[in-house]
Amino acid sequence: MTALRVGVVGLGEVAQVVHLPILEQLPELYELSAVCDISATLLKVVGDRYGVEHRYSDFEEMVAETSLDCVLVLNSDEYHSDCVVAALDRGLHVLVEKPMCLSPREAERIIEARDRSGCQVMVGYMRRFAPAFEQAVQRLPELGPIRYVRVHDIIGRNQLMIDPTARVVRPDDIPRSAMEERWARGSALVEEALGDVPAVLGGTYRLLCGLGSHDLSAMRELLGRPTGVAAARQWRDGGYIVALLEYDGYLATYETGVDEQRRFDAHIEVYGETSSLRVQYDTPYIRHLPTTLVLDRTDGHGYERTVLRPDLKDPYTHELEHFHAQVSGGGRVKTGPEDYVEDMELFTEIIRAIQTGR
Repeated sequence: MTALRVGVVGLGEVAQVVHLPILEQLPELYELSAVCDISATLLKVVGDRYGVEHRYSDFEEMVAETSLDCVLVLNSDEYHSDCVVAALDRGLHVLVEKPMCLSPREAERIIEARDRSGCQVMVGYMRRFAPAFEQAVQRLPELGPIRYVRVHDIIGRNQLMIDPTARVVRPDDIPRSAMEERWARGSALVEEALGDVPAVLGGTYRLLCGLGSHDLSAMRELLGRPTGVAAARQWRDGGYIVALLEYDGYLATYETGVDEQRRFDAHIEVYGETSSLRVQYDTPYIRHLPTTLVLDRTDGHGYERTVLRPDLKDPYTHELEHFHAQVSGGGRVKTGPEDYVEDMELFTEIIRAIQTGR
């Protein structure tokens, strides 16, 4: 088995807590060859911690000057498409954290670059690689006709989970001008996607692209794409969202929001006539907390509950193993760009339902 030479762009929370430790634990699959960030502090701290010689503040320089096989794009959403395309144009495979991008134009650009290069692009939907979720997909037909679905994701801020359990360096050397450029770029991309909408709807869209993309992507793999959005609302400046999604023969409710409680409650529950299944997730920022599958069944006078914990390996590790297998074996990744485009179209449908008061 050949280890892929990997470069990582974006050395913030998710890189420090999740991706870099996993790469270190998979030396047979990955060799960390280069890192990139606009923060000199992070380049030194992370580079020293993992013994990485090649350190860059410019992504295009990294992919041009370093011998790599693939790149992990973990930086701010606003710059994902530029980094993905630059890597593809150098003949490198890419795993990009969700959201892949913010506008349809960016998605088209990524797909065109992938097709030119013949390389793989995989979107980081790690929840779909949890063995409990994969078992739910396999066992869904056991429920018979679906009556109702609930997709729920109410969580505390990530930092509430991270600070007591991990050491994360948060740099103070990023220029104000760089932050302002990032904010302006984000606003322009949202306007590309939605047109001229109130700022609150732009913020709602960003929550869907971020946290919501995990939920709705997993829902689509499990159930297929909904036929429409019957109704949707947001409140607290786009910090909470509820949507009613239409399927043939049933409805699904989607609810999400972020608060100040130190807990993580994300699940998908599917109800049949006499049985149901529930995929329950925990925070990914405390590694190896299990994802479980809960099966409930009524049989005559009896009621059974079965809780399955197929694996203690965290979904991010399964995701990186899948990426290596497909890149090395010439397969096709499960969560590619076209898959993300379906989510982006659903985000827009939800925004339109909110906008029209439907």
